[in-house]
Amino acid sequence: MVIDDGANDDQRHGLERILHGKDTEPGATHFFIYNSMASEVMDTLYAPIDLGIDVEARTMHLNVPGIVESAGSPITNPHSGLPVSARINLPNGFEYTVAEMGSGSSKLMAGIQLELTDSYGQFNILHMNQDGVIR
Repeated sequence: MVIDDGANDDQRHGLERILHGKDTEPGATHFFIYNSMASEVMDTLYAPIDLGIDVEARTMHLNVPGIVESAGSPITNPHSGLPVSARINLPNGFEYTVAEMGSGSSKLMAGIQLELTDSYGQFNILHMNQDGVIR
């Protein structure tokens, strides 16, 4: 996990607990689920984070220098070249309620070395607390 290096000690501690699925009902959040499936959890990294997301337009960019570069874009119609809107609805999902589908590319350079090009992308707005998604 990467936390912005501008976070103070209390914010870092709180974010680490949230991102490791602590202080939540078991199985209530995706953070709890992911952490429970991990056989190894890497150390938290602190670095400047440049992030921009537009859920409706299905675009995003993420840059954490030396750690990860990522970009998201809409799925396009191969004939017209126009953006296509496709959604997944999970009325009772622990991950989200509605997500717009898109395309994503990422290059991870720290911890796990990985590069994905024009892969799966998902855009959603998520409000949650220790009990899971707030609807």
